[in-house]
Amino acid sequence: MKSDAVELVNLTLGYNGFPVIHNVSGSVRKGSLTAVVGPNGSGKSTLLKGIAGILSPSDGECIIHPPTRIAYLPQLSELDRSFPACVQDIVSLGLWPGRGPFRRHRRQDRQRLSDALAEVGMTGFENQPLAALSGGQLQRALFARVILQDADLILLDEPFNAIDVKTTRDMLALIKRWHAQARTVVVVIHDMRLVGEHFPETLMINGRVVAWGETLAVLKQGTEYDHADKERIE
Repeated sequence: MKSDAVELVNLTLGYNGFPVIHNVSGSVRKGSLTAVVGPNGSGKSTLLKGIAGILSPSDGECIIHPPTRIAYLPQLSELDRSFPACVQDIVSLGLWPGRGPFRRHRRQDRQRLSDALAEVGMTGFENQPLAALSGGQLQRALFARVILQDADLILLDEPFNAIDVKTTRDMLALIKRWHAQARTVVVVIHDMRLVGEHFPETLMINGRVVAWGETLAVLKQGTEYDHADKERIE
């Protein structure tokens, strides 16, 4: 449907032939703000990698409806902070979709980079090496890279892990600005308080779809699912 940014059709994803999520079907509306929740190992990050095109389906389809530019932000734990790069290097990668990796930065490119760093509170950190940054500072730099990508579909994997309260608050404000700009934002998150307070829609998975829709209804259904699961175990 034209109102959808992403359509999942019996999607199965996994690694080395072992499925992690099975037969996931549903759609992410254009301009929506969606939390993806579930226990550890439930397939949240795997799903985001499938939508981003990093993982190919072992069955089913993930359809990205054009025109859609994608920005994907991985978990901090997946990044090699010992890599000899500075903040400016990592943020400027966000210019690649429009400029290519080998072209010299123009004056307007440098201004856009400066503006993005200012928007996340990182002015003056341009030449700081990644290894010298705190978790919160690195996450701010990665959000600045997303700003430069100017994407229609923004995928964020656990962006609030291992960062301070102020950075969490500032990044939430930026996510809400993207939502207000009618961008589609999908966020893997484990803090259910933040989900209930800030995310209108939620997808709950545990190897498959447990619930998907308006957040309050999904959280209620998730509680019922947990109770039923405990009863089966007992």
